[in-house]
Amino acid sequence: MLMKIRRPASFPRSLRPLPLAVAGALAGLGAVHAETTLPAVAVSASRDVAGLGLDQPNNTGSRTGLSTRETPASVEAIDSHNIRERGDYRVMDAITRSTGLTGIGASGNGGLSFSARGFSGPNSVGVAEDGVRLSTGAGTQTHPSDSWGYERIEVLRGPASVVFGSGTVGATINAVRKAPSRNASAEALFGIGTDGSAQAGLGGTGGFGEIGSFRVDTYGHLSHGERDLGQASGGKLMSTVRLQPSSNLRIELIADYSQQRPERYWGTPLNNGRIDSSLRRENYNVEDSTIAYEDKRLRGRVEWNATNWLTLRNELYYFEANRHWKNLEQYSLNPSPRTVDRSDYLEIKHNMEQTGNRLEAALRNEQHRAVFGWEVAKVNFRNTNNFAFTGSTTVNANNPAHGSFLGGDLTFPKFDTETTLNAFYAEDAWQLAERWLLLAGFRYDTADVSRRSLVSSSGLDKRLNGNAWRLGLTHNLTATTSLYAQASAGHDPIDSIVTLNVANRDFSLTKGRQVEAGVKQSLGNGLGEWTAAVFRIDKDDILSRDPASPSRWIQGGSQYSQGVELSAAIAPRKNWRFEGNYTILQARYDVLYDSDGSSRAGNRPTDVPEQVANLWGHYRFGPFQASLGGRYVGKRYADNANTVALPGYVVADAALAWKVDNRTTLRLFGRNLTDKVYATTSYGSQQFVLGQARRFDLVAELKF
Repeated sequence: MLMKIRRPASFPRSLRPLPLAVAGALAGLGAVHAETTLPAVAVSASRDVAGLGLDQPNNTGSRTGLSTRETPASVEAIDSHNIRERGDYRVMDAITRSTGLTGIGASGNGGLSFSARGFSGPNSVGVAEDGVRLSTGAGTQTHPSDSWGYERIEVLRGPASVVFGSGTVGATINAVRKAPSRNASAEALFGIGTDGSAQAGLGGTGGFGEIGSFRVDTYGHLSHGERDLGQASGGKLMSTVRLQPSSNLRIELIADYSQQRPERYWGTPLNNGRIDSSLRRENYNVEDSTIAYEDKRLRGRVEWNATNWLTLRNELYYFEANRHWKNLEQYSLNPSPRTVDRSDYLEIKHNMEQTGNRLEAALRNEQHRAVFGWEVAKVNFRNTNNFAFTGSTTVNANNPAHGSFLGGDLTFPKFDTETTLNAFYAEDAWQLAERWLLLAGFRYDTADVSRRSLVSSSGLDKRLNGNAWRLGLTHNLTATTSLYAQASAGHDPIDSIVTLNVANRDFSLTKGRQVEAGVKQSLGNGLGEWTAAVFRIDKDDILSRDPASPSRWIQGGSQYSQGVELSAAIAPRKNWRFEGNYTILQARYDVLYDSDGSSRAGNRPTDVPEQVANLWGHYRFGPFQASLGGRYVGKRYADNANTVALPGYVVADAALAWKVDNRTTLRLFGRNLTDKVYATTSYGSQQFVLGQARRFDLVAELKF
């Protein structure tokens, strides 16, 4: 008998973050009006000037305070204005509009996984908030998931180990929070959309007392989803208190909480190696499946301008991540008689705590902007699972009876790890002459990992260490044009450091080396800005099978990528604005052997497209703005043999904005207008995660 899903008449537990988030925000915003009188609203013109923010400070490319134009590296910022007008309320959506980055997020990696410059996954593309990274455990990242509350999201492409440590050879993504201000203001967002979706965001800032200011941002969302078991919800609260006892001393206290319940979807099985569009809205998970993430974050910052040439900073933090998966994850389609075999009844829990401190000294004079720092962190991780899982079932391919999770295998704690991370770094931006700047940096990382089995006497104690360096030169050819070149080196782990297993205990960090050159230019009369970069990255010591004994893993593989990246934002005529980027690259294995002894040299790494393009056009007429966007992602592969291909795709989006008055803007968004059926990533070589179907959202933005 087929089971039918009933829509709940009231908010179920999984959907409660939305009203809770709204209630929390109203309480926080009440403080704005209780403590501070709102100023009069200033009338200002709409933003007509196009640009890439080349002259804005960027702390992702360097900790020396250089602007994007000065930094001898490929750095990009997606600001809150762009995020709002494109409707990119998920961090994943905002990032995949940037140059060359594609999303490969899935239920198993927390949804925050990317491919950049030929390298993929959380162990090669790092994610940070305000320059601080939560360690990756078992290849999973879950924070930050929503873009509300962030001023901008910055991307540094290529090895970023000098600034962010191991696991950043491909790129690093850094979400920059909105800062407190003593000038009171508030903003709100309310939206509804296709598939029973709704969202609400509230944020406010203001002053209190003689030296204090605060900022509170809260956001919640929910959706019934486009397929069975598609319900999703989430909510978060971000809060910052700033105290400034004097002009040279600033103290900040930060407390955040978020929870997510993503769609319980693990992909769609292939039909003879191809996507079967008739299965687009099917879900083969079990009825009582679970995916849940909870993140807690506490931070304290102190910045003291000791003299006019010395600034001391210290940041102490505590992060906690709790994750739970209980799902049926693997599906195989039998084309005739149209059934699906299901296996891997898998339950996993992650409990991770990270406590750390970063102490930094910044020195500045007429020629030098230098920083010296020490970072230390301790990470405790517990893995609970049912890894002796058994059982399989068969259901109809269309309208499957979901059934329940088979509980024959016990779920209990399997292992603990304790990891101590230390890093020492130094950077110097040396103004050699009026038009020449030399940026040099070095970092030394160590990780002491101790793993203990909770079911046997096995374990390991391992020290990993790596050196990273960068040497870059920027030349201001004119006041509006800069040229740069750099060489850099970094390192990635072969697997997540804090969950290093016994089988990998003898392996070291992989080594990445990059050379890059580029140009950054502002065009005259506010026409716009554009950048171009060429690069090559070589990575050694990746895992490969031993060609003499294919059952044995060795650290003898290598790969490379090389390519060209272009980005531009221009306003060619009044009321017209265009933004776009294009990446073309070649990524290949130099040395790699598979389990059957076959060489994969010359093949492309998995999840890597060789062409990616984004384009947005905006036209403003009176109080309205019409926007049309397109995204192209080229063909990728799901296996090292390059026999299973994810087809390339083009997705078209659109937006219409109406500025009702200086406080209110209404926006209508259309996603995937042609209702394209496409895959964003694979889950195994015979199961693809399909992209979002056509949808529409109506959003109201309010300012107070």
